[in-house]
Amino acid sequence: MQTQNIRQQQKVVKRVAYLQAIDNSGTQNWELKEATLYIGRSSENDICIANPFVSRQHAKIEQKNGDFLLQDLNSQNGTYVNQSCVQVAILQEGDRLRIGKTDFLFTFKKQQRAESLQSKNLAYQQQLQSLPRIASTDLPVLILGESGCGKEMLAKSIHESSLRRKGPLITINCSALSKQVIESELFGHIKGSFTDAAQSRKGAFQAARGGTLVLDEIGDLPLELQPKLLRALENKEIRPLGSDHTIKTDVRIISSTHKNLKHMVSTGDFRKDLFFRLNIIPFHIPKLKNRMEDFEDLLASFAREMRLSFSHEAVLKMKTHSWPGNIRELKNTVSRASALFGQAYTVKEEDLPMIMENQAEDHPVNRPAGMSVFQQIEYDMIKQRLVANNGNQRLTALELGIPKSTLNDKIKRFDINIKDLLKA
Repeated sequence: MQTQNIRQQQKVVKRVAYLQAIDNSGTQNWELKEATLYIGRSSENDICIANPFVSRQHAKIEQKNGDFLLQDLNSQNGTYVNQSCVQVAILQEGDRLRIGKTDFLFTFKKQQRAESLQSKNLAYQQQLQSLPRIASTDLPVLILGESGCGKEMLAKSIHESSLRRKGPLITINCSALSKQVIESELFGHIKGSFTDAAQSRKGAFQAARGGTLVLDEIGDLPLELQPKLLRALENKEIRPLGSDHTIKTDVRIISSTHKNLKHMVSTGDFRKDLFFRLNIIPFHIPKLKNRMEDFEDLLASFAREMRLSFSHEAVLKMKTHSWPGNIRELKNTVSRASALFGQAYTVKEEDLPMIMENQAEDHPVNRPAGMSVFQQIEYDMIKQRLVANNGNQRLTALELGIPKSTLNDKIKRFDINIKDLLKA
C-alpha cells in the first residue's frame, strides 16, 4: 500500500503585542503588529527617545512567525532585556526592556487608557480636578515641583487627555544636554552646519508636530538660548541651525522645573518675557512629605510592579521618613528591595536599613569603618557593574540609573581604582 504524505501548509500566525514606556511618571503605549518598529534618538524612528544615552537608531522589533524579535542595532550603550545586555532576543510576556534610561514593558495585553490622576490630599486633588479643562486648551503649562515629585507623569496625563493625544509626546531635558547640543536638539540642523553635522536632522519642535513638546527642567536652559525659544513660541516658527529658511511649528508646550523661576527672573538668570510666555497656566505639585495621604497607594503600585510586598510594620516605619527625593526616591527604594531580596518577598521592618539610607545610619552594626550599610551596598554595586562592564563608566552609570558625572563623584568618594579592580 502506497502512503501519500500530505503536507499541509502551515498558516503563519500574526499576533498583536504592545510596548509600554514605563517610569514613575506614567505610561505610553505602542501597538506592535507585523511591521518592523524602530527605536532611537532620531525623530525618524517609530519611537523617538530624545536622550543622549540613546543611539540615533538604537534597536528594532519585528514579528517573525508569531514571535517578536528585539535586535540591537550596534547601539553605543546596548539594549537590555530583564537587566541583561542582548544583541537579539525573542520577547516574552512581561519582559522589561531598557533603552538608554527608558524602561519598557512588553505585553500581549491591550492596555486601557490611563486613569485620571487622583490624590487623597484635598489641596492637590483640587488642582488635579482642573486637568481636563487644562488639557482641552492649547495654552502653555508650567509645572512646578521638586525633583522626583512626578512632573513628567503630569505632563503625560495632560497630553493623553488633550486633543493632541494621537500626536507624539516629545520630551527634552534642558539640564541633560550641553549648550552646544541643546539648540540642535530643539530646532534641528542642516548638513554641514557645524563640525560632525554629517547629515540634516529634525529637532524636537518638528518631531513633536501635531503633538506635545515637554521642556523638562526649563530653568536650566542656557540664557543665550532663551531669546530663540521665545521667538519660536511667539512666532510659531523655528530656524534650524545653518538654515536660511524658517519652518512653521504645530506643538503644545509644557515646561517644568524644580527651580524658582520668579527668583531667577529677579536675578537676571531667566528672561522675564519668556517666563510670562511659559507661565500662562501654572501647576504646583507638592512634595511627597506634604501629601502622605497618598503614600500607601504609591508604595503599593510600585510594589506590584516589582512583584514584592511590604509588611504593615515596614510601611509605618517608611512613613516616618521625610522622602527628600519624593516619588522617585520611593520607587528607587522599592526597586532596590526587588534587586536585593527578589520577587515574591515581603519586606519587613528589619530589612529597611538595607534599602533606606536614613535607616542605615541608625544601625551601625556590622558596617565597614566610615561607611554606612547603604554606602556599602552602593559601593559593592558600583564595583560589580564596573567589573561586568570592563570599566565602562558610561554603561555602568546607565545600568545604575545615575548620571555619569554622579558615578564619577562616587568613584572618587569611594576611592575605587578601576585599573586595580579589573586586575583583581
